[in-house]
Amino acid sequence: MTTPSGSPPPRHRLPVTSTSIRHRFKVGDCKCYLSVGLFPDGSPGELFLWISKKGSTISGFADSFAVMVSLGLQYGIPLVDLCRKFIGVKFEPDGLTGNEEIPIARSVVDYVFRWMEKRFVKL
Repeated sequence: MTTPSGSPPPRHRLPVTSTSIRHRFKVGDCKCYLSVGLFPDGSPGELFLWISKKGSTISGFADSFAVMVSLGLQYGIPLVDLCRKFIGVKFEPDGLTGNEEIPIARSVVDYVFRWMEKRFVKL
């Protein structure tokens, strides 16, 4: 991805001190925490995702995935586009969430982007 001048797009990093939202959730038997760092305008610019199964493949995947999503947001990929791509992705763990707004999730990724859409995307 480049700008019309051929240079890469600018990366907009969050300030050294920023506001964040922490959200606790579960998918099936997996307890998770999502922390969303916010730009000064209140839009998301950074994700941290912790999964209770420390040392597991899914935990490592979650950490790497959150870094990639953070970079995408900082380089200007619209959250609505990320939501369109990742809502509905299915893999284990899946199942009941305990959240009335999102009662069942097809995966942790599905849950995260459904929650992000409800919280940040103005439809």
